[in-house]
Amino acid sequence: MSETPLILTQQVMLEREVRKSLFLAQAAPVSSAEAAMAFIADVSDPDATHNCWAYRIGQAYRSDDDGEPGGTAGRPILQVIEGQGFDHTVVVVTRWFGGIKLGAGGLVRAYGGTAAECLRTAPSRPIVPMVGLTFHCGFSDHALIRARLLAMDAMIDEETFGADGVDLRITLPQAREEEVRARITDITRGQAVIRVVEES
Repeated sequence: MSETPLILTQQVMLEREVRKSLFLAQAAPVSSAEAAMAFIADVSDPDATHNCWAYRIGQAYRSDDDGEPGGTAGRPILQVIEGQGFDHTVVVVTRWFGGIKLGAGGLVRAYGGTAAECLRTAPSRPIVPMVGLTFHCGFSDHALIRARLLAMDAMIDEETFGADGVDLRITLPQAREEEVRARITDITRGQAVIRVVEES
């Protein structure tokens, strides 16, 4: 996934019927494997024939066919997540058997197709890598720095006023870090010591 990956902005679901079997896809944004497994447990229907699923979180991914023939359900769902460029995403496709067997190819198309349609119509946004910085500035520079930071897509997370100035903690898109550092250094005439807090 070389392009900017996408993340869902909310939980979504989509239902479709394939040769009398009912397929229900449910997808959600997740921050960890534990959150993905919790979502799977939460939305799986114990009365359904199968609850097949897949998730991708960065380099971590898993899928499960839940009793369907190997590779006909979980893997196609995972391929859809990756193919549509999603990350930090879990998809569960639940099937209620309608009496007509679909065959291996039919199952791949049904599970993959239901997941694909669900994600294709879902609201999403690009995942923008962020970085956190902290620095100290004098009172005389504070107002100008605030204005410049906000103009460069930086969010001010915390401001602590002390006797000799203000300690700031900010979060900004990683792509603008160099520009922001240069602007802070320029305004404070090189006085600000800028430290990285965290990347996310």
